[in-house]
Amino acid sequence: MTIFFGDEPVKLGNGIVGKPWQVETGNPTHFYQAISAPGDIEPATIYAQTFLPKAADSPGAVIVVPGSMGVADSHLHKAELLTDAGIAACVLDPFGARGVSSTVANQAQYSFAASAWDLLATAEQLAASGDLASAKIGAQGHSRGGSAVLAAAVMLRLTSFSQPLAGVYAAYPWCGMQFLNPLVGSAKVRSIIGDRDEWCLPQQVQGSMHAMQLTGADASWRLVPGAHHSFDRATGLELIEDASVAPGAPTIYIQDDGACIHPTTGKADPQADERSLMMYGIKAGYGRQGARIGTQENYASLFHEDMMAFWTRVLGSAAG
Repeated sequence: MTIFFGDEPVKLGNGIVGKPWQVETGNPTHFYQAISAPGDIEPATIYAQTFLPKAADSPGAVIVVPGSMGVADSHLHKAELLTDAGIAACVLDPFGARGVSSTVANQAQYSFAASAWDLLATAEQLAASGDLASAKIGAQGHSRGGSAVLAAAVMLRLTSFSQPLAGVYAAYPWCGMQFLNPLVGSAKVRSIIGDRDEWCLPQQVQGSMHAMQLTGADASWRLVPGAHHSFDRATGLELIEDASVAPGAPTIYIQDDGACIHPTTGKADPQADERSLMMYGIKAGYGRQGARIGTQENYASLFHEDMMAFWTRVLGSAAG
């Protein structure tokens, strides 16, 4: 069930109560507008909650970005695990204020560029709050959110945002859109995906991480045999019948100016919108309806062990 944030604080299972706040962000229509015409971006406001660990002075923090089904109990569980380790967590709700309940059937309700913009705006405002170690802010995204954190790590050098990301953890991200020059600076990057994922293509994740490695980035990935999409959830496998997916569609590459390159022409079009590019993949025969999510066996525990090992390496167990 999707959880919508507002002005009421959320309490985690470990007793830590969230601090509700509003993120001033925007709704860029595509990556070109986000990078080359930011003055044209329509302003927007979304909700977030920050969870501070007990007895930690100026801790590092992880911004948690949900996927196509919005904030779920699984994302709050991530905040619980992080705060137990002395790391703050900021969970975003990009849906509620936009009037969106789910994007599984229609990813074009707001752009992937907007998802990345949300993260960059949140990091900037979170660092300015004074509650955290600004040099130790990272981001973790799930599915669509995984796409957002990977894109944001590259966009940071191409926009006016200045808050660096210490690390990026992309959980089963859709990598059907990638930057041609995936320079992420000093940010450490890790992706994880199951080899039975029906939403996202493991080969595209592999290619994305390899491209970052070739730039000299500290980038790695893990393929989990037998795991499906969202295998970190506490729920069993289920079929989301209205999910519209096209995991095998050709990769769409993005130039530094944000213009997307059409896979069939090799030409960049500054005005090419994400919906038309995604529709190409569907019409080319890669689209299908219905995809599974959920977990089985010990996959959720495996995910959380990998996640916490990464964040402990990047941010430490507490402190700034």
